[in-house]
Amino acid sequence: MRRASGITQRGIVAVAVLATVLTAAGCGTDDEPTGSRTTGSADTADAGGKDAPPKAPASALTWEFEHIADFSGDLTDVAVLAEDDIWAVGTENNGEANAHLLHYDGTQWKREPLPEALGTTDYPPVLEEVGEEVLWLRPHTYEVGSGVTPWARWDGTRWSAVPNPPPGNVGDFEAAGPDDIWALNGEQTAVHWDGTRWNTTRLPYGTSDLAVVGPDDVWAVGSRSTGPGTELGYGERYSQPVSMHWDGTSWKSVETPRARFEEPIPPEPSAGLGQVFALDSGEVRAYGNNSFNHGEVENEPADEFIRLRWDGSKWVEQEPAPGGCALRTPVDQDDEGLFLDGNWYLTDDGRCVKIKRHRLPLSTGARKGSNQSLWLKEIHRVPGTDEWLGAGQVQVNQSGDPFGAPVVVRLKRGG
Repeated sequence: MRRASGITQRGIVAVAVLATVLTAAGCGTDDEPTGSRTTGSADTADAGGKDAPPKAPASALTWEFEHIADFSGDLTDVAVLAEDDIWAVGTENNGEANAHLLHYDGTQWKREPLPEALGTTDYPPVLEEVGEEVLWLRPHTYEVGSGVTPWARWDGTRWSAVPNPPPGNVGDFEAAGPDDIWALNGEQTAVHWDGTRWNTTRLPYGTSDLAVVGPDDVWAVGSRSTGPGTELGYGERYSQPVSMHWDGTSWKSVETPRARFEEPIPPEPSAGLGQVFALDSGEVRAYGNNSFNHGEVENEPADEFIRLRWDGSKWVEQEPAPGGCALRTPVDQDDEGLFLDGNWYLTDDGRCVKIKRHRLPLSTGARKGSNQSLWLKEIHRVPGTDEWLGAGQVQVNQSGDPFGAPVVVRLKRGG
């Protein structure tokens, strides 16, 4: 399941970027305080189907450089089909909106031309893993109109055209398999691929994110501006969190806890859910924010972070995670816990760990006194292993020559 998410302090939880930032001048070594709260995720078998060797404690996690690209810019996406079949999309800081396609074949990273099947593109395309060793490359949301646009398909050997891509402007894309794909197409429209055709479905409310638990078990979250809790008087509205469920036949609205500041209510309040996440155990969690237009009144209240968990019959509030994990949202899950945005990790036994990272080598142009931040756009497990790769950039802030270094990183456990 594909995840990339971050938190915004104004509005709802954003789902577009995994904002992984470490701003210390050196390699981080300071873990946040830990606790004993359990996440509720289930223990899972080793990814390779065999007894796993003893693993290093989760308190020793580091992102190590796997590849540093030879241009200044950013890697906006990555797809890991196998150890010897990794694709990344990047952009160069040269004033042009062009994209680079990079491929690792097990021996070296090479820059590849964008597939002809994709057509002309002015923005970096998006990689979507849709099944075992099958990858789709689709146009960026910014340049898609209302009609059908070309998509490309990688089958492990060559690129070809996707025979029947979804129409319109595709947002969140969730593939449970090559014959079970969901995608948002506008705020209240979702399309489903059943292996034969795309079926269009209508959602009750505006939607920001999807999570696929099973073939007839799909969740969507967002916000609503009508109904209980939205009336403030004087024509003002207080948007509220909303959740919806697909049962194989239709989307149905699910009762969702309302959010409300204590009186006096601050100006232009709004609440909503921006992320829904399905654990491997099948448990579903949702995250959002209750905020307002800051700067208009004195003694402002703090924004409220919304954490919900589906207990099988209703939404209940989650207890906050300990330490630096408290305001973080999950982006993926391994056998021992959850990767969280902001480069944090929450173990199954409730410990909150900061994932460390190294500084760029001086040969990249990064000086010793520079301030370096690692921002990851995606992380993915290498199929059949417990290895994890991430892609993004190291932002280097230094006098006279700041730059971004596109990087692929690999998770090291222990040491």
